[in-house]
This record gives sequence, structure tokens and C-alpha cells, in this order.
Amino acid sequence: MRKSNYGFTVTTLGFLLFAAACKNGESLPVEVTFTEHVAPVIYNNCTICHRPGGGAHFSLITYADAKKFADAMAFVTKEKLMPPWPADPHYTEFKGQRIITDHDIALLAKWAKDGAHEGPIDKLPKLPAYPAGSLAGVPDLRIPVQPYLLPANSTDKFLLVKVPYELPRDTFASLVEFIPGPGKVVHHVNGDMVKYDFTKKKDVFAGARIVNMAEDTATLVKAFERLGLPNDDGSYPVLQKSVVNYLPGAEGQLYPPGLGGYFLPRKGAFLLNDLHYGFTNKDAIMDSSFINVFFSKTPPNRPVQEFQLGTLGVAKVEPDLVIQPDSIKHVSSHFTIGADISVLTVNPHMHLLGKSFKAYALKPNGDTIRLISIPRWDFNWQYFYTFKKMIKIPAHSTIVAEGIYDNTRQNLNNPFSPPQVVTDQSGSMKATDEMFQFIVTYLPYKEGDEQISL
Repeated sequence: MRKSNYGFTVTTLGFLLFAAACKNGESLPVEVTFTEHVAPVIYNNCTICHRPGGGAHFSLITYADAKKFADAMAFVTKEKLMPPWPADPHYTEFKGQRIITDHDIALLAKWAKDGAHEGPIDKLPKLPAYPAGSLAGVPDLRIPVQPYLLPANSTDKFLLVKVPYELPRDTFASLVEFIPGPGKVVHHVNGDMVKYDFTKKKDVFAGARIVNMAEDTATLVKAFERLGLPNDDGSYPVLQKSVVNYLPGAEGQLYPPGLGGYFLPRKGAFLLNDLHYGFTNKDAIMDSSFINVFFSKTPPNRPVQEFQLGTLGVAKVEPDLVIQPDSIKHVSSHFTIGADISVLTVNPHMHLLGKSFKAYALKPNGDTIRLISIPRWDFNWQYFYTFKKMIKIPAHSTIVAEGIYDNTRQNLNNPFSPPQVVTDQSGSMKATDEMFQFIVTYLPYKEGDEQISL
């Protein structure tokens, strides 16, 4: 009886999943092959990342690639570790959710158990077409971010980065997408757009591109001056917040025409006010990230807005986010809205001690509107979750976010051994500190919003 590298018996696993599939009324083929059965599962669920140029560290597009990982695929799909989708689909459903069915899990298990056969070549489906250097499509404009050399064994680095551009004319953008470099060392990005009046700024490319605030004692104002952000007369241009963001696994949010989007002046810059490189023990890596811009002919008639609960947000964390060693801590944050809103996207955020997350809204009559539940928090996958249709939350409802933190030795993601006191450090974004945030992207409610497909 063959065992996998993970120490479990593949035969036993296959039998259990086969039984589960039969119990659900779905029978499995007598012989499961890669070309006829497994490749469609992988192409539909895995190769968006597991391909040359994708976000994963290995490819699964060929039979030879997949066979090497047959046992591993059986294990990670059974344990619901892959495809990565932390949100509970039974609590709330979202656009583009990556959920593999029990039948497909059983197919992968049986394929591994039976020896991972290839099958007839003429049964192999066509590989989906993936745009190079984007998760959203083919961009109209690609702007390189100043390359940055991240030394080996470095600590967290937080940079201020200017990414200037100049266009032939004013236009609109439906999406601004940040794509991390091939070294996969970018942890997150929070970025705004600097919108210049054409007559007030001669050269948007003048000034430094990067300021490391930890190594440079300059004030924020001095850093902005070094980056050349002010107008030529010393005044400051308009700054539109939260235009380009990135988190592990997150994709840019592309909404229907007229919803969201941005006015894009012919002269401007993207200000990555928080480009975070995580610590790494790899050899020195040159990060060469870039920004994709997708133009739009439709003006943003209803620009989206956002607020956040928790750390640095409109509602505090209760109790304070001070997590003692060898303890499990429950926290929450509550915010009552004053007017009807239509929610498009939500983004929960915690760090390494996160254990679970749940958010919902309590209507004035006491009814509950489910927003999201993540029963097993994973720091490595933090999506912007977009609903299939907008969710109406009526005025005077209270939005509640609840989190659980695990600061024990049993938490394999705990950055400290033995465990130490961990706090939010007044909003520190270091991975070894903690945060508790729930970001809500919304529109003021209009009649019929609930019927608009996102």
C-alpha cells in the first residue's frame, strides 16, 4: 500500500473520497486519466496561478508536471487548502470564488491512487488563454515601478514610491492594477493617484522615485518634496485615495461601466504610500513590479467609496488589540451607518496570529445580513471579495466584524517562539505586529442596486 510524502495512505484517502462521491450521487469513472478527467479540473481551478509566468512556484499545465504532484494535489484539495479560497461559500457567495467540488476532489484522489495515468492525447482540453502580466486582461498602459534590490535576510521594508505618467489627453480608467515582480517579495501595496492640473506641473518625472522612511529621517512633507510631488508653485495637487492596492491573492476589482473607475488626467503619478516588502532569507532579489491601467470610455458616474472598521478605522477594536502570550483572544468592531448603502466588495485583514474572521450587519429590526465568514484565517491569501450582486444595508444598521487570534505555540504561523506580547503598535503594518480591519467598498444606495450584476 503506497503512502504519499504527507504520511497518509493514498489508497485509504481515495476510498473515502470515492465513497463520498457515490453517496452524493456522482459516480467516478472506472479509470481516471489526466487528459480526460484531471486536466479539465486543473485548467478550471489551478493553472490561473500554476503556469509559466503565473503566481505559483511550479506549473501544472502538462501531464509530466501534474504527475509529479498527484499525491500532493489529492491532499491539499481534500484539506481545502487549494484552490485558495478562505471564505466559507456556505455563509456567503462571491464573484469568481474558487471552489472545487467534492466530485473533482474524488477524481484527483482516485487518479493519484490508481497510478496517475495519462490517457488519450486527443482527449486533452485546450489550455485557457491567460494574458501575460495581468490578472484582468490586456492593459492599455503598463508603467514600470522603479526596480528595488531587496537584500537577503532583510527585515520588513516600507517604501514611499512615485510612479509618474504622462498621456496624450485626459481620459478615464476602469481599473488600475498592481502586479508584483517575479521575485514574489511584495507583501502589500496601498496606493493613491496624484492628479495634476496640466498648467501647474511642467515635469511629473522630476524628483526621486523611492524614499525609505525607516532609513531616511525626513518628515513626510520632506519626503513628498524629495519625490517631486508638489506643483511647480509649491502647492499640492489633488490626491485620490486608494486607487491601486495589492494583497497576496487579490485581484483588481473591475466593476460594470459607470460603477467605480477614475478620471485620469493627462499628467499624474501613482503614489505607493505603503509598498511593503516582507522579510526573506533568499538571495538578494531585484523587484521589478509594474502598474497596469485599463482605459474606459465611460465616465465614473458612481465612483465607489470605502470605510474600514478596526485598526485606523471609523470604529475601534474592542477590547484593545493586545494579545498576551499563550492566549486566544476574541475582538470585535462595530459601526452604525447613517444612510442606506450598497456594498460591492469587502476585505478582511489580519496578520499571522489571525485564527478566524466573521462580519455581518444587524438591521434595525434585528435581522442579520451575512457579509463574510473565514473560519480558518490564512495570512497568505487576503482577497478583495466582490459580491455577485450589490448588498443593500439599510440606514441605522450596525456592521459587526469579529476576529479570533491565536498567540500560542500551536499556531504554526506564530512569528515568535516562545510567544510574545503582540499589539497593533498604533497601526504598524509589520507582519510581526497585528491588525484587525474590515474594509467596505460601497455606493450610496439607489433603487434597483440589488439587481445589478457585478
